[in-house]
Amino acid sequence: MKLWKKILLILLAIILLAQIPFVYRRYQYGQLAGKINSLQTQRNEIADQNFNDYKGVIHVHTSLGGHSTGNFDELIDGAAKSNLDFVVITEHTAEFYDTSALTLNGVFKGVLFVNGQEVETATDRFLLVPGSADSNKANKFSTDEFLQNARAKNKLAFVTYPEKHKTWDARFDGIEVFSLHTNAKKINPFFAFFDVVWSYYSYPELVLAEYFQRPNENLQKFDEITSQRKLTLFAGTDAHSNIGFHLFGDDAGNKLINIKIDRYESVFQAMRNHVLLEKNKPLTQENLLQALKIGHSFIGVDALSDTKGFSFAASNGNEQKTMGDEITLTENLFLKAYAPQNARFVIFKNGVRAFEEANVSQINFQTKERGTYRAEVYLDALGSPFDKMPWIISNPIYVK
Repeated sequence: MKLWKKILLILLAIILLAQIPFVYRRYQYGQLAGKINSLQTQRNEIADQNFNDYKGVIHVHTSLGGHSTGNFDELIDGAAKSNLDFVVITEHTAEFYDTSALTLNGVFKGVLFVNGQEVETATDRFLLVPGSADSNKANKFSTDEFLQNARAKNKLAFVTYPEKHKTWDARFDGIEVFSLHTNAKKINPFFAFFDVVWSYYSYPELVLAEYFQRPNENLQKFDEITSQRKLTLFAGTDAHSNIGFHLFGDDAGNKLINIKIDRYESVFQAMRNHVLLEKNKPLTQENLLQALKIGHSFIGVDALSDTKGFSFAASNGNEQKTMGDEITLTENLFLKAYAPQNARFVIFKNGVRAFEEANVSQINFQTKERGTYRAEVYLDALGSPFDKMPWIISNPIYVK
């Protein structure tokens, strides 16, 4: 046999042997899916008497703002198939037109779309909701000037890409503590490529979730700020629907072979924001943004199990409050958390672990100290890495 043939056979054998771990990982994804289905059968959701839970995503792009190939039809269809209640679109700004005025705004296929923008000041980047016609000029202003203008127009300004943020003493409304896009950049491309080849088609949301990492630094910064003032945390999808490849296509969007990895539908089912609205309030743009501003919301990794039904509340005998609220410290102040299935609950006070209990569906923790308290919930039963990556991250309750 000629030398080049021997070399080719050796290379082929190495490539085939290298696939064994990923074939096994596909088996593991199947086992994980089985565990999740088993947990779902044990699910016990208790209806909230005071709030309705609406699930949705924040930080979404289409081709209108560039950096994306997703169109409106694809976005609407992906949101509807994911059973979302709302989508906060944050188009990039453009020099000659208002992207927020041209993007989706209103209800389509039963999903509420809100027209925000991703905006850059002279030093920082924000999600502005709703968007504004003059946002393309924000880079000429300081962060403080930009935020002052946003408040005057009754708009929300959320920090995005906190790892790059500089003006931490500014009065913004919230922090994107977790970003699917930023998290994806940390993934080893070699492992990710073969996981996509072997497992993504069958288990797209689980393949994404397998690489999730707890955003330690962002949560630490959030806890530091909320020990002094109120603030909202949320997860951003930063969905672009632009990763993949196609063969033999045209500019009209017709493609003979079209494989897209980050489809809206897959990304939207991995991680969501759950917003709580009072029973007497319908899901409207005004009510949604007010609840997000207050912090009546939590992050749920719904790829692992539906987090609808989670609650985190405080009661002192005279009043009961939920995430984002303030409550007065009394001798009988209890923090109560509930999840629709057994899990491990961790309560943080000003960023320091104050309480923990495992293999329960609810906790009742008495606190005798003022501070900012928030909850994280873990599905240890699913094994690594989900014993380190929270299933649920709540907004805080402020004990005064």
